[in-house]
Amino acid sequence: MPDTIHIGFLVFPRVTQLDLTGPLQVLSRVPGAKVHLIWKRIEPVPSDAVLALLPTTTYADCPQLDVICVPGGSGADDMLNDDETLAFLRRQAPGARYVTAVCTGSLVLGAAGLIEGYRATTHWSAMQHLARFGAVATPVRVCTDRNRITGGGVTAGIDFGFTLAAALSDDATAQMIQLGLEYDPAPPFAAGSPAIAPPQILEKVTAAMAPAAERRRVAVDTAAARRLQPAT
Repeated sequence: MPDTIHIGFLVFPRVTQLDLTGPLQVLSRVPGAKVHLIWKRIEPVPSDAVLALLPTTTYADCPQLDVICVPGGSGADDMLNDDETLAFLRRQAPGARYVTAVCTGSLVLGAAGLIEGYRATTHWSAMQHLARFGAVATPVRVCTDRNRITGGGVTAGIDFGFTLAAALSDDATAQMIQLGLEYDPAPPFAAGSPAIAPPQILEKVTAAMAPAAERRRVAVDTAAARRLQPAT
């Protein structure tokens, strides 16, 4: 019987559910894995896409995690300045084997002071904000720097999950999980990143994201300024 590996995902209002459920589906199959969904209270938490998620434990009751993962989404912007969430991450990080995030969850790690001096990635639309938290922005699908593992936007969380599964077990186990899930992506369009998307598509998506990007910028500015304030 393998030792229990405690893997915890934060859930919060307006989380992008695939940031969480993609890697969760992978990591739940790692031998010995026990997955926790963590929020302030045990009550349904609305995602950004109809699904509600039910936490399994609270910040106060969560055991020490081997892996802590912060997903992204529009709700992650609120977590950048949520003292209770940032304090939980800071408590957990020293005892965790891996401190991780998917998509804009990387910015939440940054606000908690947990990626300063590390290479990290995030959703392409938020890459410019990583430097505000002392991280080295690395525009790749999955970025590993020591015990910090970060994934790019949304679907990159699945690749992130396989990378972490291999780290927690071995390559063969991760490959077996991959085959079991029939993860063999063949997208119908070459439009999945700014580097390959048609210019007119990139322009339209960027314009549609502009209001949310401005809200994120304000949240990042506030979080970055708070980190520079002297401790009291």
